[in-house]
Amino acid sequence: MTELHTSFKHQASLLPKILGLPIALRRNIYLVTLVERDEHFMRVALDEARRAIGLTSPNPTVGAVLVLDNRIVAHGHHRQAGAPHAEIECLRTFARAIPARSTLYVTLEPCSTVGRTGPCVRQIIESGVKNVVIGAIDVNPRHSGRGVSLMRDAGIRVQTGVLTDECVALNEAFNKWIVTRRPFVIAKCGMSLDGRLTRPPGESRWITSAAARRHARELRGTVDAVLVGANTIKIDNPRLTMRGISGKNQPWRIVLSRSGALPKRATVFTDRFAKRTMVYRNKSLHAVLKDLGQKDITSVLIEGGGEILRQALDQHLIDKLQVYIGPILTGGPVVAFAGRGAASTQEAPRLARPTYQQIENDICITGYPIYPKPAGKRII
Repeated sequence: MTELHTSFKHQASLLPKILGLPIALRRNIYLVTLVERDEHFMRVALDEARRAIGLTSPNPTVGAVLVLDNRIVAHGHHRQAGAPHAEIECLRTFARAIPARSTLYVTLEPCSTVGRTGPCVRQIIESGVKNVVIGAIDVNPRHSGRGVSLMRDAGIRVQTGVLTDECVALNEAFNKWIVTRRPFVIAKCGMSLDGRLTRPPGESRWITSAAARRHARELRGTVDAVLVGANTIKIDNPRLTMRGISGKNQPWRIVLSRSGALPKRATVFTDRFAKRTMVYRNKSLHAVLKDLGQKDITSVLIEGGGEILRQALDQHLIDKLQVYIGPILTGGPVVAFAGRGAASTQEAPRLARPTYQQIENDICITGYPIYPKPAGKRII
């Protein structure tokens, strides 16, 4: 028995008291109960979707649950591009006639066109589902709102807007790429309290703890590609892999170099993932990102070094920032985000929706940069 079903039994025990209330108040209590129910099951669908984060690109991440008499009787999620979509996997799991009183909860509007698989809307209609609750409308211009209209035209009761913010955030990378054909860009770095990416020459290169570095590697498992500059390859010889983390795809490794003169024995060119390394020679960061988007790479994690981070910030290319701050002042030679800066405080980028997480003695700050437009000249 689910927690929600237990709460419904408790609510049923209060029914005689509720029936004695004014009609308007009774209606409000009923509506609150429905909202709680829908949000509960949508959260389960979100948890189902999160099982495949980083595995479905260039498709969105989607989860679904089928509910009958306030019990989840089937669930599913989209596992990878070309595999059945979440709704279809969920309905196939139930594997019998769908009762009219059941409800299908899905985090994203079902698709309505033929791609690698058939349109989900058609299969939902044919399955006999009569109630569908949707978290977010698909921003894909080919699908947006069309699936809802087709289901309603077929006599299905469709509700939208349940936990929309959470459902939209789940596919922040896909949502940008499908509309702009540019990848969603995350900038990540570990730095000292004085804003340095490095220690003085000759010292250990690590500024943050092993726990913070593992946390950062987990971020790689959510993106299609990791991008670094030539100096990072020459000085640090990083692996840029998912070592120690199972169940995730190895992202593409993108190296930017002005000259193309890179050490041939560098790990990214010699390990078992060497075929997933791409080098761009004498290309601007903007041009590289455009090309990656055309290659169906929907998300890119910039891991350094300082020059690449500077370009990304100065050109307003960063969509999301994740910074790990170690409790040390190093005075190292490489400054994080050492760009041209802002002409005034009013024009400085700010982080929206910042979150803070302590990882051992380090702090991880995550947020979304907002780039104010430069103030225009005053006309007197």
